[in-house]
Amino acid sequence: MSDVDIMMLGHFAKDLLVIDGPGRISSGGGVYYGSIALRRMGLQAAVVTRLDPNDFGRLDELREEAVQVFVTPAPETSGIANYYNPQDLDRRVCKPLGFAGPFRMEDLPDLEARIYAVVPIMAGEVDLALLKSVAQRGPVALDVQGFIRVRRGENLVTQSWSEMAEGLAHVTYLKVDRAEAEFLTRQDDLVVAAHRLADYGVREILLTESAGLTVLADGKIHRAPFCPRSLRGRTGRGDTCFATYLGARLSMPPMEATRLAGAITTLKLEKPGPWRGTMDDVLALLSKTVDT
Repeated sequence: MSDVDIMMLGHFAKDLLVIDGPGRISSGGGVYYGSIALRRMGLQAAVVTRLDPNDFGRLDELREEAVQVFVTPAPETSGIANYYNPQDLDRRVCKPLGFAGPFRMEDLPDLEARIYAVVPIMAGEVDLALLKSVAQRGPVALDVQGFIRVRRGENLVTQSWSEMAEGLAHVTYLKVDRAEAEFLTRQDDLVVAAHRLADYGVREILLTESAGLTVLADGKIHRAPFCPRSLRGRTGRGDTCFATYLGARLSMPPMEATRLAGAITTLKLEKPGPWRGTMDDVLALLSKTVDT
């Protein structure tokens, strides 16, 4: 038996969200959105993170959801300023606000997980050596943004991952968004891009875009739409989708996991912050949708 279902490794973020006006500070990062969603699915989750001790209080939100938290003090807390277009919340400009430094192997607790989700928010948190060490523990899920979203001065830019072939050879589940998939494969067809990424040895590829998610698993394509009534909860879309797909895959085949992740992400998109709904909410939404 594993100690937890999913262990998540990545920086907890203190983000600035600007849509119209001065903006607001909000907690963020894959470990934040993902772990709370996993707990609402009834799964056991652990978070390994780094941040400024002055911000440790922000982790109480995770503990209140019974997430196991393992935190290392850092000189500052990571964060990203997200500037949204009020007319199109799917478009944003991102700028770095802080960086909590790289993880070390000793930061990881002696816990066994069924999946190890490596979800950095920007490059520099996890290096290839650590990724390979984590893969020795068990199946790795990776959000590729943590290797190709690079701090350059006052900007975050997309940059090639020189060690990608070696890195992806240790990854079981890979998450990319449309822009990242096109950048990495030079393909604008998501199905073609997914197969190109699978050629590196990744078993399952999850690709997100505004319309929904596309999953390549066992050589088959599965799709699920996002159909929210609003986009007030746009921030954290990909983090929620990835975590809930992984959580669903612990007990479901890829097609069902894709549909479940699509439904939860739809509900998350309607409200700011992490998804805090119930599985009854999800099943009710799924009952209204048609298989795609």
